[in-house]
Amino acid sequence: MILGAFLFNYGNHIAAWRHPGTPPHALMDPGFYTRLAQAAERGRFDFVFHSDGVGINDTHPEILAHTVTPRPEPLTLLAGLAAATTHIGLVATVSTSYTEPYAAARTLATLDHLSGGRVGLNVVTSSTWQEAANFGRTLVEHDARYRRAAEFVDVLRGLWDTWEDGAILADQAGGTFADPARIHTLDHHGEHFTVRGPLNVPRPPQGHPVLVQAGVSPAGQGLAAAVADLVFTVNTSMTEAVARRTAMAKRVAAARRLPGSVRILPGLMPVLGGTEAEARRAYDNLQALIPAPIAIPYLSDTLGHDLSRYPPDGPMPDLPPGQGEQGRYRMVQDLAAQGLTLGAIAHRMLLGRGHWTVVGTPDQVADEMQRWIQAGACDGFNILAPHHPGGLDAFVDGVVPILQRRGLLRRDYEGRTLRNHLGLARPPNRFA
Repeated sequence: MILGAFLFNYGNHIAAWRHPGTPPHALMDPGFYTRLAQAAERGRFDFVFHSDGVGINDTHPEILAHTVTPRPEPLTLLAGLAAATTHIGLVATVSTSYTEPYAAARTLATLDHLSGGRVGLNVVTSSTWQEAANFGRTLVEHDARYRRAAEFVDVLRGLWDTWEDGAILADQAGGTFADPARIHTLDHHGEHFTVRGPLNVPRPPQGHPVLVQAGVSPAGQGLAAAVADLVFTVNTSMTEAVARRTAMAKRVAAARRLPGSVRILPGLMPVLGGTEAEARRAYDNLQALIPAPIAIPYLSDTLGHDLSRYPPDGPMPDLPPGQGEQGRYRMVQDLAAQGLTLGAIAHRMLLGRGHWTVVGTPDQVADEMQRWIQAGACDGFNILAPHHPGGLDAFVDGVVPILQRRGLLRRDYEGRTLRNHLGLARPPNRFA
């Protein structure tokens, strides 16, 4: 199975920063992230993933007061992790809404060279008004953001192809450094971008760094089916995961891509203990760390609607979808259909941001992962350790050996690039 480690701040639980094993002042400490990446590499993970946003959600003062909102710039962080690791893939978020594709293509190609072909990018459309305001803009309508994202990816891949393999001759005796016939202009003229090219960095070792997508809306799923190598999903049941994977396979076929071109990875938050009772205590202790005032503001921010005027012990109000994260909106709708109150839904969404959570021993967590894999629900998991570094260490030291004994996880890396790890072919060059 494929394994990613989601290096989200101090951990993926909303109150991870309050956990006694978490160093609360390590957010900008490179050693903190180096330790996490090296732990994941020790566990033979395929990649580590660092998410990003280009603003702070500060509409509600409770969010600023009680949650961790700063984040290090992820591509800069990946450069440091590339030097501290040797095999593990390095994936970070890139905003297609507020980044120019030439600059992104250049940075990512450079990182792929520096890391020996281990880089991937999570393609996102920024969804908050605060992010838009940081770039002097207003928030663009949801589907329009995805049209820009699709063109952004097309330009990226075109720029990476502007240098053919073998374009650099470096013939010192003959005095020829590069072959002009193998270096191409892109001359892209589209709805959002006009880019001449060529890139001033040679083609990345992987051809194209691995592309990741996590959209849940029809527009997001359409983009994923058309361009993604990996798709991150939010699933709370195996039945739901199987249905979504089946739907994605149909979209991939409609996009005229080969079956199996896209790997599906749901998020999994494992809360571990030596016994089931110990795991339950660990879960309860984490939940007890959540500050009482945060649940409703957090859900309000997620949905883009002020929920503070509704009674928390009443039903979830019937709200139209905003321009924010459509996946979280649908999850809330599903929970409301189950009869949960507004307060209960808000509290549920705090845990792992709605991802599948397994509380138990390492054997029990491995059992559940094996069950999903054998049912065809996914190709692996994006592991959301509840707190760092202890939560990731517990998974690597407890669950990974069990998966390896069962033949479900590699014992060693067989290749050096992220595409090698994932079993993905190197894309052909459109100009060659």
